[in-house]
Amino acid sequence: MSWKEWVRTAEIEPSIYAADFSSLGEQLENLMRGGVRIFQFDVGDGQFVQPITIGPIVLESIAPIIHAAGGVVDCHLMIVEPQRHFAAFAQAGGDSVTVHFEVVGDRLRDVVAQAREQGLEVGLAFNPETRVATAATAAMAAGVDLVLCMSINPGYSGQKFMPEAIARIRELRELLPPQMQIQVDGGIGPDNIREVYEAGANLFVAGSSVFGREDIVRAYRRLVAALA
Repeated sequence: MSWKEWVRTAEIEPSIYAADFSSLGEQLENLMRGGVRIFQFDVGDGQFVQPITIGPIVLESIAPIIHAAGGVVDCHLMIVEPQRHFAAFAQAGGDSVTVHFEVVGDRLRDVVAQAREQGLEVGLAFNPETRVATAATAAMAAGVDLVLCMSINPGYSGQKFMPEAIARIRELRELLPPQMQIQVDGGIGPDNIREVYEAGANLFVAGSSVFGREDIVRAYRRLVAALA
């Protein structure tokens, strides 16, 4: 399977990093019954980003729940030397890994090849300070499956969406081939998701706007309604 099969017209990806870990399995099952098909699994190492978040051990415990319901785990690796951990994430049940341009730089082609050796789909993320054209050129040269345009500085959930990201998303969509997915992460909510979609994105990572609400299924469906 690949991103082409996973994505309907657009997908909202709840970010597990923002979940209540005391009832994580139940939350995932409820969201999947509510229509979620892709979850983002955010990994921070305390080096590339300040927080140390979650890793393969947690992934191994939840991937069977997601896969059993026909879902996918999209691993956003906010870590240095991500290629060292591809095998662990693949074995734990990850379906796709996204690495940061700021970390891999001109090694991206080799890094992508190493991910594919583990049977993983691959994405390239880039931070707000990185030029759109630079990231787009690297992504096309390496043949990644998706490009993640960060609309916040990575690391912490709950940050506000950077308005200047809209123009960056538009530029990215103009530069990339149509089959390449565009993902946006940071500050996505009912008030801006439609504008982000119209700018050219079709994958929307939602952390606090889903898991930060009392009724997480209703929060997800509110995003779906706003997108439609």
